[in-house]
Amino acid sequence: MDLFEILKAIILGIVEGITEWLPVSSTGHLILVDEFLHLDMSEDFKEMFDVVIQLGAILAVVVIYWKQLFPVNIKSNPKSLSQSGIGSYLRKDILSMWGKIIVACIPAAVIGLLFDDLFTELFYNATTVAIMLIVVGIAFIFIERWNKKRTPKINSIDEMSYKIVLMIGVFQLIAAIFPGTSRSGATIIGALLLGVSRTAAAEFTFFLAVPVMAGASLLKLVKHGFDFTGMELAVLFTGMITAFIVSIIIIRFLMQFIRKHDFTVFGWYRIFIGIVVLICGFTGVIG
Repeated sequence: MDLFEILKAIILGIVEGITEWLPVSSTGHLILVDEFLHLDMSEDFKEMFDVVIQLGAILAVVVIYWKQLFPVNIKSNPKSLSQSGIGSYLRKDILSMWGKIIVACIPAAVIGLLFDDLFTELFYNATTVAIMLIVVGIAFIFIERWNKKRTPKINSIDEMSYKIVLMIGVFQLIAAIFPGTSRSGATIIGALLLGVSRTAAAEFTFFLAVPVMAGASLLKLVKHGFDFTGMELAVLFTGMITAFIVSIIIIRFLMQFIRKHDFTVFGWYRIFIGIVVLICGFTGVIG
């Protein structure tokens, strides 16, 4: 087993765990890191790895928010089943939330299935990443300044209408097309523009990630095939486990952070790193 490849997978898992939940673009950062830290694997495997590694990050959301995501009420009295039916075991508020998540997934799911290969060919490169890092960074700064004069109209996921979540799903579609946008960044920006509070926007983004990233990972796995070498499996699982552990820390950090701060700092970070990438591209440091 090549321990250096395992070390690379750990570094990539750390990058994924940090950048998946902070609105700075995980896919974009993984593409950029690959310019300097190449996995010694096939291009097909590396493309699949960058997406499937997100399964570790998803598991972190499920673990942290299990009570908010699992719709079965395990405290229900089994003796009441014959009287009130299986409905007594289901939490209607959580089922309603899942309905909203499914609606928000529709735009990216439809377009992604139809044009995933085309988007990968056209836009998965360092130049696109840099441009979108800067553009979305500027958007965060302007929106947060604008928000200082506004009071959120929606403070929880329960208060979101299906129209609102569908519009958030349209914003998510931008991230599905352009790497460097950040899926969480796009959905948070959309939610803020629609009058959703930062906390509710972040939580909905976390929950929305579960089916979106699971679906994207399954699609990549199917396209790649399930024929892995022992080394490839070791690298893949190392990246996923690392992403899971780091994601647990980052999700908790972000929820504490936004209770006292806005997203402006992430906007400035995006602009800075985007400029660095452009300079590196123009000077030939990265291709």
